[in-house]
Amino acid sequence: MSEFAIMWDWLAFAVRWLHVITAIAWIGSSFYFVALDLGLRKAPHLPPGAHGEEWQVHGGGFYHIQKYLVAPANMPDHLIWFKWESYSTWLSGAALLMIVYWVGGELFLIDPAKADLALWQGIAISALSLSIGWLVYDRLCKSPLGERPTVLMLLLFALLVVMGYAYNQVFTGRAVMLHLGAFTATIMTANVFFIIMPNQRIVVKDLQEGRKPDPKYGKIAKLRSTHNNYLTLPVVFLMLSNHYPLAFATDYNWLIAALVFLMGVTIRHFFNTMHAGGGMKWWTWAATVLLFIGVMWLSTAPMRMVSYEDSEARVLSPAQQKFADAAGFDEVMGIVPGRCAMCHGREPGYDGIHYAPKGLLLETPDDVTRAARQIYLQAGLTHAMPPANVSYMEEPERQAIVAWYRAATGADPRRVASN
Repeated sequence: MSEFAIMWDWLAFAVRWLHVITAIAWIGSSFYFVALDLGLRKAPHLPPGAHGEEWQVHGGGFYHIQKYLVAPANMPDHLIWFKWESYSTWLSGAALLMIVYWVGGELFLIDPAKADLALWQGIAISALSLSIGWLVYDRLCKSPLGERPTVLMLLLFALLVVMGYAYNQVFTGRAVMLHLGAFTATIMTANVFFIIMPNQRIVVKDLQEGRKPDPKYGKIAKLRSTHNNYLTLPVVFLMLSNHYPLAFATDYNWLIAALVFLMGVTIRHFFNTMHAGGGMKWWTWAATVLLFIGVMWLSTAPMRMVSYEDSEARVLSPAQQKFADAAGFDEVMGIVPGRCAMCHGREPGYDGIHYAPKGLLLETPDDVTRAARQIYLQAGLTHAMPPANVSYMEEPERQAIVAWYRAATGADPRRVASN
């Protein structure tokens, strides 16, 4: 039903809003505590067990913070646990993945030009793949490599590159980048849920029962927290990449992602070193610029797009066929390509547009039926597209789009039975 499409789009918007808010909270607290930890200073008056202290000023007040490497002698009555920021970010992100890439899988998830998969197969790969990274990474951390953090980070980087390449053999470019971000974010949240929080609970329980906590639990938790710190910026890039076809809609999107992971390391190294009192490592910014130039160069590779003839000849899926069979489809095919393909074409003709925005093509029956809901919401029900109505889409044309969509979805008695 057309009403369902509206409600579903609002649901996606609400979940995306929630995901952004929780991500801000998680990233903010993570960056704050890493900077705090690196900026601690020794002082002669520190209580027994305290590792360092820091004075801060914010909002008109002064804060005096002390850190214990293991735990204080007595458990304080008021103890704040930082965990829900991570959990809520992952849960909201998982919900958004399901809403956009599972329910909308025929448009956003599966690329038939790469792999001929049923929707359920694509969803299964999507769901199962997210756990693989954590299982491999966790095993590496618990091996003797856990004592060699640099080697461990290099192996983690190799794992991410391999997964990016593997995703690109199956999914659309948009889904490749999003899933690689979700793959990484799952490792980060699993670090919190399975390692950092349990280790902290062990320390708290030891204190409560009068035992001296083992410092190894804090050491393990700090290693995982450090990894999370270096992975944060690349994850943010990957989550934003679906708005930029130059990032996701190329044959080399997995290599672009690999360079972005390296940029995350160089940027965080600059700030972590600065907060630790090690000075300004300006060479890291030079390295970041060179890596970004590499990203831009890779983005100029030809986008993976089928030809017009191939798209015309492609057999439509059952979900697409109902839109092709619906009353008004021929009229819509006379409207959408003429009003929209100047930007959403394989060779856009609008000045300043070099690639179809968001990689969305609107030239052929295959294109239009795959994007039916987006066309309905963006150009039929609302005036979001074309932007500023640059192609002068008229109101009767918008109404024709609405009537066609409603006929296809059963909201209009003129609906023609699909094959």
